[in-house]
Amino acid sequence: MRRRSRASSKPTKARSRKGKAPRAVRRSSSVAGQETEVARFRRERDQALEREIATAEVLKVISSSPGDVKSVFEAILENATRICEAKFGALFTYQNELFCPVAHRNTPLALLEFMNQRGPFRPPRGTSLDQLLNTNDFVHRADDSVDQAPSAPARLGGAKSHLAVPMFKNKVLVGAIVIYRQEVRPFTDKQIALVQNFAAQAVIAIENTRLLNELRQSLEQQTATADVLRIISSSPGELESVFQAMLENATRICEAKFGTLFHFDGENFHPVATIQYAPGIA
Repeated sequence: MRRRSRASSKPTKARSRKGKAPRAVRRSSSVAGQETEVARFRRERDQALEREIATAEVLKVISSSPGDVKSVFEAILENATRICEAKFGALFTYQNELFCPVAHRNTPLALLEFMNQRGPFRPPRGTSLDQLLNTNDFVHRADDSVDQAPSAPARLGGAKSHLAVPMFKNKVLVGAIVIYRQEVRPFTDKQIALVQNFAAQAVIAIENTRLLNELRQSLEQQTATADVLRIISSSPGELESVFQAMLENATRICEAKFGTLFHFDGENFHPVATIQYAPGIA
């Protein structure tokens, strides 16, 4: 009986040693999985922080440079292309049914020359901007180079995956942001959302510039009117001074090169004030 117990105890010990190995493997696999999960969380955290910093930077440019819409557009494109890992990008305004490129970022020279020569344009049928017009929504294409009629960015800039995001003011299209990759690598949902946020900020900059220009024009008009009234009150009967002041303010505010104020006596016109008058022009 003792011999049997000793013999039987050996396999038991062997089985127990063999059974410990899978536990070690499972523990190692679990640790590796946790490390991978932590790395993913850190990457997503860093990406979210980068997006927040970029948004704050654009808002800072908007607040510190009122009326300087070009600086805002350039900041938007710089951040959009960098964070979304795009090779180049362009920002367009849309007015009178025409797109007009107003800012660029890292645009290949051949494409940049083509865009400058073309100027404001109607997008060719089937292109991303044409589709954006028809859908009033963003357009995301994996590979623009495989189309039967590749777009100018594909032909001249090597664009493949690209994203076109509309800019709306009160549901009216006022522009678009387009960023391009030179490899087939679609943009993520978070990257699309970021560019949509930048598009909204671009509209804010445009509206701020419009309001600021209107305010400046209103102040200039009020100042000009007050100037003329001051001359009228301080020089009663001196019509020549009044006419000259009127004409000076009119040409300045209306950004005219020269002008003439005429008096009509019922039959003929007589010039009574001139600003940089060119002989032979009336």
